Amino acid sequence: MSYTPSLKKIYLEQVIPELKKIHGYTNPHQVPKLVKISINSGIDAEADKNQIADVGRDIAAIAGQKPIFNRTKRAIANFKLKPNQVTGCNVTLRGNNMWEFLYRMLAVALPTIRDFRGVSAKLDGQGNYNLGITDFTIFPEITVENVKKTMGLDITIVTTAQTDDEGRDLLRLLGMPFRRPEAAVTKSNAA
Repeated sequence: MSYTPSLKKIYLEQVIPELKKIHGYTNPHQVPKLVKISINSGIDAEADKNQIADVGRDIAAIAGQKPIFNRTKRAIANFKLKPNQVTGCNVTLRGNNMWEFLYRMLAVALPTIRDFRGVSAKLDGQGNYNLGITDFTIFPEITVENVKKTMGLDITIVTTAQTDDEGRDLLRLLGMPFRRPEAAVTKSNAA
């Protein structure tokens, strides 16, 4: 018996028919879907082994799988980098891990941001979405008492959408809290 994440059930039962209705897809393979989610975080050049281990532990807790550490290829004196030095870590999520992470991010993590008014509705021109989070402690898997230094995360959601409008509709129907465009203030409203 296989397990299907709840957000994937919503995608299969509600989002696909709605996207077919909105965009008039005739072939089920035309409907945009999620391919992968990449989570990336940079590590300070002066970080010691304990800080690097803490970052790896925290990313693994957030993503649900072990991250890969990125290393430098050559020394760059201006950036205080030595050869083979850890400068970041990343995780690529696919399948059920991807759906579970997206659900936790949309339902739990993003609403805990103080004064949250939504995320930008701008996509990259090819139907993919990039989101920067300045403080990773919004995720419930992180214990704030164990955090010595806060870090940011870059999250990339890759879809099969051909245009930004298709990708935006897919993410909106999955529950992405896009920021509403500000209503233009007219003279009648100002008076």
